[in-house]
Amino acid sequence: MVDHELLDHRLADVGIQGTVLQWLYSFLSGRGQRVALGGELSSRHSLVCGVPQGAILSPMLFNIFMRPLAQLVRSFGLGCHQYADDTQLYLLMDGHPDSAPDTLTRCLEAVAGWLRGSRLKLNPSKTEVLWLGWDDMGLGGQLPSLAGAQLVPAPSVKSLGVIFDTSLSMEAQIAAITKVAFFHLRQAKQLAPYLSHPDLATVIHATVTSRLDYCNSLYVGLPLRLTQKLQRVQNAAARLLTGSSLRDHIHPVLYQ
Repeated sequence: MVDHELLDHRLADVGIQGTVLQWLYSFLSGRGQRVALGGELSSRHSLVCGVPQGAILSPMLFNIFMRPLAQLVRSFGLGCHQYADDTQLYLLMDGHPDSAPDTLTRCLEAVAGWLRGSRLKLNPSKTEVLWLGWDDMGLGGQLPSLAGAQLVPAPSVKSLGVIFDTSLSMEAQIAAITKVAFFHLRQAKQLAPYLSHPDLATVIHATVTSRLDYCNSLYVGLPLRLTQKLQRVQNAAARLLTGSSLRDHIHPVLYQ
């Protein structure tokens, strides 16, 4: 969906001009696509938008194309984080708000307008709202709409693979991690008789340990009842890898 003509202007805005700009335009222009179905092949269709999938330059070009969106959001006083095509807006609401401030409404209208002007498709159904605050400070009124769709606060949202709830307790995240981890441990246990020790270790690290390690700095300071759930996963993985029984003391097993 990256329009080549618009991208050309935005590359110039960040200082890419002259021969380098011509190189990048040559990299994007003259491309086409066809559809193969069975033994049939469609005619070639020239592309005037999009960046080549898998090319090293493509993520950088897309980020440059989306760069003005963050600048627009911050001009309304909101915070903004972007990762690929995912954009997150942050608004600090002090006191006891009865409804979303006009700033948020005007910002969302500007975002929808910018996307239309950039020839990008906005999907309101994938937009989520998370209200972080005490229960008695919730939004008394409705949130504004986005592209005709009414926004509603969600009990939890996922950000880069991490589940955040309204109280930032991390309970939903840990519940999801432990459920998936124990599922993979059961699968690994069935494979264990047919795998060498290094191969079994690779399977466990790839499917279980990696999930425990991902963003684990978010678990610092959590109540013991939550971190113990993660510890039980690690203990089970260690026992499976070392062939230890439940009667064996876990500390030497973990050390091994």
